[in-house]
Amino acid sequence: MAAIQPGDLVDAIVDAIEQSGEVGVLTSATRTHPRKFAVSGVLGSLELWVYAWSLTPGGRRQLKNEYRIQMTSVKSPLGLNPQGATALIGYEPDRKMFAAFDLDVHQRFTAGSPSVQIDVTALNEALQDGLAFRRKENNEIAIAIRPDHFMTYVRNAPAVHKYGRQPATLNVLTKASSLQEIKPVDLEKLGADRQRIVEIVSRMSRAANFREQVLSAYGNRCAVTRIQLRLVDAAHILPVAVPGSADHVRNGIALSPTYHRAFDHGLIYLDQQYVMRMNLEKEAQLRTVRLDRGIESFKLSLGKIHLPPNKGWWPDKNIIKKANRYRRIVAA
Repeated sequence: MAAIQPGDLVDAIVDAIEQSGEVGVLTSATRTHPRKFAVSGVLGSLELWVYAWSLTPGGRRQLKNEYRIQMTSVKSPLGLNPQGATALIGYEPDRKMFAAFDLDVHQRFTAGSPSVQIDVTALNEALQDGLAFRRKENNEIAIAIRPDHFMTYVRNAPAVHKYGRQPATLNVLTKASSLQEIKPVDLEKLGADRQRIVEIVSRMSRAANFREQVLSAYGNRCAVTRIQLRLVDAAHILPVAVPGSADHVRNGIALSPTYHRAFDHGLIYLDQQYVMRMNLEKEAQLRTVRLDRGIESFKLSLGKIHLPPNKGWWPDKNIIKKANRYRRIVAA
């Protein structure tokens, strides 16, 4: 397997940031170590440093499942970002998957080109679950990452590596990332800091899987405008904060950002015949305060929405009804 070119590696990282629902911009040279990115998203802005190499088969005959990065062109100790996050990762281009390693373990190393390993079965598991954890012989926790979970990892990396060394915590983290039920008794065994990181991973994994399910169902196409352009959000029909809401594809709809915001603010609404309509009360309010410029062109795309090919993925009509009642929509 040939090493991935530096520009392609940077593109893979930027793409993973975007698939995670955030925006990333390279702020350093393409070939430097670490690559530096400015990241922004709903959780705030972040300066991210990334040490990244191709993830390739390890070559040891007795360990056929071993994949590794070869840490070339860097010196010990690796510099850490004093004002943000730092990640040590490998990228496997065939699967389009990442592996992340503990900087506490690998920041310092002997001269040469040290290699860092992960079992390829973790990459395969993460294709399904988003994240997969592996305890290594030195007690390090290596983590396989699907691109849409990249920022979940980045924003929580130190805690995940640290607390994952404890078997009970690692077991619950695995359940959280694979969306398995976590019983209260399992959480009670953990300290407050460990409970917090499990809850964060659980919440962000649910959000990432919801986004993947909804965008996939709608072909990454806005249900209103039909545009793709990788500018589409997964919107909840019934907001997350409302009792009865769920991270399920039938409580989701793919919308471009402007229509997503309009939907969340009740300017537009979906009726039970799958028609996206203007909220006449909200429209009147905008006209009253003279903030209605562009509204006629905005309304041109409204109407019967683009629905997934699988009818089992269509929005649940009971959820639509409850969402409209919650938003106090008065149907036209």
